[in-house]
Amino acid sequence: MKKSHLVAAGAAVSAAAAASVLGAAYGIYRFWFYHAAQPEDISAEELSKTLPYGDQLKQDAEALAAAAYEPVQITADDGTLLAARYYHHADGAPVAIIFHGYKGFARRDGMGGYTLCKQLGYNVLLPDQRSHGASGGHTITMGVKERYDCRAWAYWAYKHFGPDTPLFLMGVSMGASTVLLASGLDLPRSVKGIIADCGYTSPHDICRRVLAQTGHHLPVGPIYTVGRLGTLLFGHFDPEDADCRQAVAKTRIPILFLHGEADDFVPCEMSRENYDACAGRKKLVTIPGAGHAVAYYVDIPAYRKAVTDFLQECLQISETNQK
Repeated sequence: MKKSHLVAAGAAVSAAAAASVLGAAYGIYRFWFYHAAQPEDISAEELSKTLPYGDQLKQDAEALAAAAYEPVQITADDGTLLAARYYHHADGAPVAIIFHGYKGFARRDGMGGYTLCKQLGYNVLLPDQRSHGASGGHTITMGVKERYDCRAWAYWAYKHFGPDTPLFLMGVSMGASTVLLASGLDLPRSVKGIIADCGYTSPHDICRRVLAQTGHHLPVGPIYTVGRLGTLLFGHFDPEDADCRQAVAKTRIPILFLHGEADDFVPCEMSRENYDACAGRKKLVTIPGAGHAVAYYVDIPAYRKAVTDFLQECLQISETNQK
């Protein structure tokens, strides 16, 4: 075979290989990170069938579904439309901003936090994360861009309710990592505390863990590299641009870490790592027997006490610092 023919054959093979890699990169992006906004409605009846503590879920879901709210919209730093529901319970009360998880729903993932905050007389804002619910966008970035959306909501609340209204950032699963990542940003001074329920350490870590669990014995390293190429090319974000441990290592805001000890999706050890890295006031509470994102319903008294004590302590610290 002539040299020119060999070169042409080699180029064809290279082009085919590149096309295969790009196709795989797009496939991974499309499956894991592409998520066009979808209705977040899930019936209380459906919820009651999913878990052994479904009756309490159903009761809370019905109460939240019946609650009056004000729809709110803002624009993210990158121009994406963001939507939320605001639930008013008392004039001048603290405001809890609660972020849901990956492919989750604000009114599902935020139910435990909403129920607790309503009992305390707090007002509640339930944002739809980008590419979820009524918010715009079509790519889940695992907290890389969502952290800036969190900051945008905090500043909206700061301006809307005034600088003297205490704000608390809360999140479950990806929402927990969102608020942890936001803790390293320039948040308004009215943010008095952060509560992170079963958050992961970084998008890199959780992506590799999920690949190891679902990759059918395929090599995690190469698959992750191809997937990262997909997020860069098609999702316009890099999963290695954010790390919760680095964020909490420089925050001034008190943080409560919560995690179910039986969580086999985001392991409890990830919250321990985040807790160990946190340089400010912090507390870690783990719930025995609780799987992923259900710690509240597994042990409501323990969860309620941990959250209530933390919120009260944050408010006391704030009042002391203002004297």
